[in-house]
Amino acid sequence: MSGIAAIPLARSSARVRHARKLSGEAVFYLFALPFAALTIMFGLWPIVLSIQVSLTESATALKPSPHFVGLANYAAILADPMFLASLTRTLLYTVLAVMANVGFALVYALLLDSRLIGPGHTLMKLAVFLPVVTPDIAGYVVWRWLYDQSFGALNAALHVLGLPGFGGIASPATAMLAVLLAELWHHAGFYVLIFCANLAVCDRALSEAAEIDGARAWQKFAFVVLPQLRPAITINLIYALIQFLKTFSVVVVMTKGGPNDATDFVSYAAWQMFDQGQYGTATAMATVLFGIVMLAGIGAYQFSERGRV
Repeated sequence: MSGIAAIPLARSSARVRHARKLSGEAVFYLFALPFAALTIMFGLWPIVLSIQVSLTESATALKPSPHFVGLANYAAILADPMFLASLTRTLLYTVLAVMANVGFALVYALLLDSRLIGPGHTLMKLAVFLPVVTPDIAGYVVWRWLYDQSFGALNAALHVLGLPGFGGIASPATAMLAVLLAELWHHAGFYVLIFCANLAVCDRALSEAAEIDGARAWQKFAFVVLPQLRPAITINLIYALIQFLKTFSVVVVMTKGGPNDATDFVSYAAWQMFDQGQYGTATAMATVLFGIVMLAGIGAYQFSERGRV
């Protein structure tokens, strides 16, 4: 009899647990709904509208009844040597910027994690992260002054040291490097922070065991430390790819795409087309760049996951 009597109690308990679970899910969706609505309204919906505009004729793109031209805008930009040169330039810059930022951040984070730094540990953290929270426009204006050929501090210092001057943003040969250095200053601290967070949870016992086994410093780094940094490397690579493929503000502030189109990246070229009223062409460029950003991010993630197996 006691077993029979326990059945309704068990069913009642199950119903209570189910009701609590539904209540918890309802609370979750209640809090998530505003953020989901904002993401759709200001994130996904503008992307959909941009793709729609890219399929229309520029002269009628913003009218109530635009004239749809299908993929004509895409065919036009893919046949345009200037756009292809801008795209090549963007991809080259992205590869260089990702390698420079992630590589520098990894070395800097390992230095912070080591015992080589004494009292200056906090100061070095502050020095690398402060530019991240500095407004990018203000920072790039300062860099433009540093690179100035007439009164720039950089060339003044090189002159005092008896070294040749740096062309900076005034020379097509050095403009991309000058922009890369400015972005390295502004963004590297974020990647350092991610690496430091990952290093904080690494298993120190593995490194100690490797030292006892007689592993050299490079062997310990390559086979013990680096595999444990895979999560941070994945995050930084994906974020850096997205960040530098859409490089824009530094170009607007420092170079305006020059000199001689040396820093005319796709995002800036699309903005120029939009400013000239070429809405269909501009959004087609932006959509191509958006597709490349998505593919690069997904590709980096898949590559990382494949290496994890």
